[in-house]
Amino acid sequence: MRFYEIIPGLTAWITLLGLVFLSWKMPAVVVFFILLYDLYWILKLFYLFSHLRFAFLKMRKHLQINWWEKIQTENLPWENIYHLVILPFYKEPKEVIEESVNSLVSARYPKEKIFVVLASEERGGENDQKNAFLIQEKFKSQFGDFLITIHPQNIPYELPGKGSNESFAAKEAIKKIIDVRSIPYENVLVSSFDIDTKIEKDYFGVLTYHFLKEKNNLNASYQPIPIFINNIEQTTFFTRLIAFSATFWQLMQSSRPEWLVSFSSHSLPLKALVDVGFWETYLVSEDSRIFFQCLNYYNGNWRAVPLFYPVYMDAVSGKNFWEAMKNLYKQQRRWAWGVENFVYLLRDFKNNHSISFWKKFSWMAVMFNGFYSWSTSSFIIFLFGVLPNILGSDVFKRSILSYNLPRYTGIMLNLSTIGIIISAVLTLILISYKVKNFKKRYYFLYFIEWLLMPIVFVVFGALPALDAQTRLMLGGKARLGFWRTPKG
Repeated sequence: MRFYEIIPGLTAWITLLGLVFLSWKMPAVVVFFILLYDLYWILKLFYLFSHLRFAFLKMRKHLQINWWEKIQTENLPWENIYHLVILPFYKEPKEVIEESVNSLVSARYPKEKIFVVLASEERGGENDQKNAFLIQEKFKSQFGDFLITIHPQNIPYELPGKGSNESFAAKEAIKKIIDVRSIPYENVLVSSFDIDTKIEKDYFGVLTYHFLKEKNNLNASYQPIPIFINNIEQTTFFTRLIAFSATFWQLMQSSRPEWLVSFSSHSLPLKALVDVGFWETYLVSEDSRIFFQCLNYYNGNWRAVPLFYPVYMDAVSGKNFWEAMKNLYKQQRRWAWGVENFVYLLRDFKNNHSISFWKKFSWMAVMFNGFYSWSTSSFIIFLFGVLPNILGSDVFKRSILSYNLPRYTGIMLNLSTIGIIISAVLTLILISYKVKNFKKRYYFLYFIEWLLMPIVFVVFGALPALDAQTRLMLGGKARLGFWRTPKG
C-alpha cells in the first residue's frame, strides 16, 4: 500500500523537476515538448468544450420537463419507490440546514415516499443537537419520516468526517425506518447530500424516472450536476471561478458517462449500499470511493448514470478575503486528496480476478492521468514555457528557437481564450437563471474575472493537488484528515 501511495506524487515531482533540469541542460528538447504539450491541451480543450455544450443544453432541456408528470404519463411503477435522504452535518448554521430541508419540502414528489435523516455528530456539541431537533419539529410532518442520528465520536478505526457519519446514519435509518416498514432494499434510493445542497423541485422525479427506465438499474449510481451558486454574490472572484470550473467539469463528465463517478451529492440504490458495506469510514473522499467500492464488488458491472439535472450548493466562504482564500485552498486540497482512491483501486483490482484486464487498465489509466494532469499541467502550460529562455545556455538564448518561443506559446494561450469566453458566457447564463434580482452591473465584472483563470489554475488547482499528492507520498503525519468546508 505504501508503494502505491508514493506513485502519484513521485511521478509529478519527477516531471516538474525533470523539466527544470532539462531546461538547463537540453532547452531545445523542452521547447519542443512544451509546444506539443500546449497543442495537445488546445485540442483537448475544444474536445471537452464540445461535451460541455452538449451537457449544458441537455441540462436546460431537463429543467423544462415536469418529471413527476412524465412518470405518471408513461405509467411507470413509481408507487413502490422510496427515497432516503441523508444530510450529514457538523457545526453548520441552523439557517443553512433549514434552507436545505425546505428545498426537500418543495419537491414535486409524494412526501410520504421521502424519508429524511439529519445526521449530526456527537462532537458537534449541544448546539448541533438543539438545531437538529428544532428543524425536526418544524418539518417532521412534511415527510414519510424524519430521523435524527447522533454519530458517536472516538470510534476506533474511523476518520471523523462525512463518510463515517453518513454510514452510521444509513444503518440507523435501515433499522428504524426501512426495516420497520418491511420495505425491500431494492425499492429504496439513497441520496447523500452535502448539508448545503438545495434541490430543484423535480429532483426526485428525474431520479425516479431514470432509475425506473434504466436497465440493470440496481447496478448504478445516479449523479446530478452540482452548481456552487447558493451564495455566489457573497464570495470572492477566485472562489467564483473555482466554483464554476468545478460545475463545468461535472457537466463535461456527465456527457462522458463511461468515466463518470459519484461526486459530492449523489444517489444510489440502498441494496448496493448494504452490499458493499456502506461508505468507507476511514477515508476523506468517500463520495467517489463508494463508486469504486461498487465497481469492485460487482466485478466491473457498475456505472454512473448522469441525470443532467442540477443541485445547488454553496461556494467556499470566509469572514474576509484572505480567510476565504485559505479555505478555498484547503477545499481544493481536500478534493485533490481523492488521489487516495487510486491507491485503493490498485489494491482492489489486484485482488479481483473477475474484472477484465482492459477494464482495470482503462480505469487506472483514466484515474492516474486525471490526478497527474491536475498537479502538473497548469505549471507546464502557464509557467514552464519561460524556463528554457531563463535557464538555457547563452548559445540557446541566441537561437531562433529561443526568439520564437514566447511567440509560439502566446499563440497557444490566445487560442485558449476561446474556452475562457465560452465559460464566462455559460456562467452568466447560470447566474441569470438562478440568482433573482442580480445586479446588471455585475455581469461585466463576472465576465472579465475569467481572465484570471491562469492564476487560479496554478494557485488553486495545480498547487493544492501537488500538495495533496506530496502528503500522500510522505505518509505519516503529513496525511490529510477530513476538513469541513465552511458553508453559508
